Amino acid sequence: MNEFGINKELQSLQDEIKRGFDSPPPPEVQKKRPKIKTVKEKTAQSDFWQQDTSWLFSWIGTILFLTLWNAIFLNKPAFKQIATGFINTVIISLQVILFSLVLAWGVSLLLNHLSANKKQSLQFMVTFFLNLIRSIPQIVGILFGYIWITSLSGTNGSLGNFLSFTLIAIIISLFIFIELADLMLERIQHFKKLDFYDAMRVCGIKESRIINFHILWKNSRIHILNKLISIFGMAIFLQCSVSFIISVGLSMEIDLVSLPNTLGTLLAKIDSKQDILAIGYAITHPGYIPQLFFKHLQGITVSFLLVFTLLSIYKIAGGFAKRYKL
Repeated sequence: MNEFGINKELQSLQDEIKRGFDSPPPPEVQKKRPKIKTVKEKTAQSDFWQQDTSWLFSWIGTILFLTLWNAIFLNKPAFKQIATGFINTVIISLQVILFSLVLAWGVSLLLNHLSANKKQSLQFMVTFFLNLIRSIPQIVGILFGYIWITSLSGTNGSLGNFLSFTLIAIIISLFIFIELADLMLERIQHFKKLDFYDAMRVCGIKESRIINFHILWKNSRIHILNKLISIFGMAIFLQCSVSFIISVGLSMEIDLVSLPNTLGTLLAKIDSKQDILAIGYAITHPGYIPQLFFKHLQGITVSFLLVFTLLSIYKIAGGFAKRYKL
């Protein structure tokens, strides 16, 4: 064999070896081979399943499970009351978030404007009014607001769900929004001390755009969103607490006024009270525990929904703060 033939065979052998390395393995080998995730994929997956998202999906999944369980084992009128009470509670709390955001945004801009233009007398009046609201215990102020709404309902008849929801949300927002306003004003004052604020002013950008867009939206929306999550939990707690107090402590005449049906009013009903008292009986009689989830389902569901929702919102807010290192 001449030299040309040897080189040709070596070249063909190299081509076969190269094709063997480049070609994919057989299907049976691919099935057995574990898929190796890159560092980026692992980081993205671990970032997604952090405390806030895991508790959010746990809360949603638990609500869906309770809905299915109650639809099977609870009578239809009681099931409808629980569903309506939970939906009303969530709707009012979402309205509280909206009104609190609008009030806090407006008050923070007003105080910043008065401070920048050195209108000390007006700034003192606004600050005094805010401190006056801050000095009133939240639950006491909201309680008197609820009594005012019930008096309106008694004199003018039923206010309707939308108007009742709106009035309740506005009253709760008046005693909650100050914390959000303090946060937004603090962010504005912090960024106004930095060089970028003066640089933008020199470039001719309006102060309103700098504050609203560059400071509050671009650089503070994560902080604002975290505070709004906490406000959502506070709204649920306060409205349920006040609804429970009104339903239990006031006269029967006011109790019959058409206030929205919430988890707090459901918790004050006699059926729910008896169901909750059954828990104490089950502690001393363990054999009665399985009956709680069938015979006393209304009170157990309402109390569990309220407690687990507040716990989930607390965990979600804490996990959100950890995610973004707030």
